Amino acid sequence: MQPSKTLTALYPLLFVALWSTGFIGAKFGLPYAEPLTFLTIRYVAVLVLMGAIIWRMRAPWPRTGLEWIHIGVSGLLVHAVYLGGVFTAISHGLPAGVASLVVGLQPVLTALGAGILLGERVRPTQWVGLALGFVGVGLVVAHKVAASASGGVLLAMLLPAVIALLGITAGTLYQKRFCHSFDLRTGSVIQFLPCLVVTALAASQTETMQVQWTGSFIFALGWLVLVLSLGAVSLLNVLIRSGSAVNVASLFYLTPPTTALIAWALFDETLTGLALIGMGVTVFGVWLARK
Repeated sequence: MQPSKTLTALYPLLFVALWSTGFIGAKFGLPYAEPLTFLTIRYVAVLVLMGAIIWRMRAPWPRTGLEWIHIGVSGLLVHAVYLGGVFTAISHGLPAGVASLVVGLQPVLTALGAGILLGERVRPTQWVGLALGFVGVGLVVAHKVAASASGGVLLAMLLPAVIALLGITAGTLYQKRFCHSFDLRTGSVIQFLPCLVVTALAASQTETMQVQWTGSFIFALGWLVLVLSLGAVSLLNVLIRSGSAVNVASLFYLTPPTTALIAWALFDETLTGLALIGMGVTVFGVWLARK
């Protein structure tokens, strides 16, 4: 049964709303587990749940080994590299706002790559929209960037965020180029399985892998598994399959403003007038980029 056009039109907004809660989940969970250990547990939980769903629904698997490889590589880039970089950066003390600004370069890099690697034509209005989107994101997180700069942001804090930026950009382009169609249920398992292997190996070599199973940690883990890894990631796969790489990437500009709103509502974080202006600029920029 195909979803209605109205529901399909809401997918981008729903994706932004769900994806933006990832930083909130990290804020709740990272005090109780090291970043790669946290992600390892998250991947295990996702694989167990999706395995049960696949067994119950008898979902189809890819037919060729090459399809398995392409889906697995896209998963490593979009999940293991991106999430590992973001979680590590935040755990090292990089404010979520600064991490959002670094990762906010993704739509511009994706637009450059889409023209070179995918043959997508990026129109002048889209370039203007991408530029406005990045300016808007900068305005939203400007006060957090200024606070970080005054304390001296170390390269060790920024480097994981840059790696995350490269991972999500390369993963979006790779999946658009090589993963034209796959079942979202079995595809999730194929994407997360190599993520588990790589992340668990890295955690075993660099972390103590100790976890404090507090209520906050369990809540964060459950939220990230069900809402992010199953809900938002499935929507991301649908959007990459059905839209241009530039259109999909431009949605990531909406993540910092949405995260700022959620943080304001839940944690009473400051929301300045400049940030509100930035939100408006970002929304207009994304509208131009996707027009």
